[in-house]
Amino acid sequence: MLPQRQEIASIVVCEDDTPTLELLCDHLVADRFGVMPAPSASDALRLCRYNHPDLLLLDLTLPDASGLDVLREIRQADGVTSRFDPSLPVIVLTGRGADDDRVRGIDSGADDYMVKPFSYQELRARIAAVLRRGRGGEGPCRVGEIVIDPARRKVWVGEREVALSNKEFGLLRVLASDPSRVFTKRELLEAVWGYRTPARTRTLDSHASRLRRKLDPEGCRFVVNCWGYGYRLVDG
Repeated sequence: MLPQRQEIASIVVCEDDTPTLELLCDHLVADRFGVMPAPSASDALRLCRYNHPDLLLLDLTLPDASGLDVLREIRQADGVTSRFDPSLPVIVLTGRGADDDRVRGIDSGADDYMVKPFSYQELRARIAAVLRRGRGGEGPCRVGEIVIDPARRKVWVGEREVALSNKEFGLLRVLASDPSRVFTKRELLEAVWGYRTPARTRTLDSHASRLRRKLDPEGCRFVVNCWGYGYRLVDG
């Protein structure tokens, strides 16, 4: 049996230059980060809204909006209705190195600011430092009997700890972000798997079925299949 990959943290990489995006993703994956590529501002906001990453690596010059607007959107969120985490760690990685740009980035809420061209090793060290400072910022949340601890990536049902795969954990976090809502299959495929166009796949259904059985092996409660539409979470 092959060893299971243990990811250090999940990172949204927002960069519109394809070679740079691929370079960053390749290095980060090699260093055991979960990577979600975002070539545009809208992609970055969607991934941050639904996938609950541990960090956002953000370029400022994007094809559809300014990176500063992305940063401000996240920082101004209330953490409830918008479903953005306003305390999400953000590192700006940009070619704009003027003092005014640096000050503007920090004032807008960036945790760190790095100018291209860059050393990947330095960037890796800065990512580690920002993550260390941010650990524990997001506390556990409870939905009925289910407790989710994002910082430690742990889940309990009552007193029982439940071991979940990365995708099962991501699916549970999306459903738990609004327990009263029915998420469409398309929304969940976009949020957890990054599908940007409709896809004919059983991936979501198979993961939802495994998640349901792991959360409640006997009664199969909690994850409800709304036939023909999507899934929702109930508190049992």
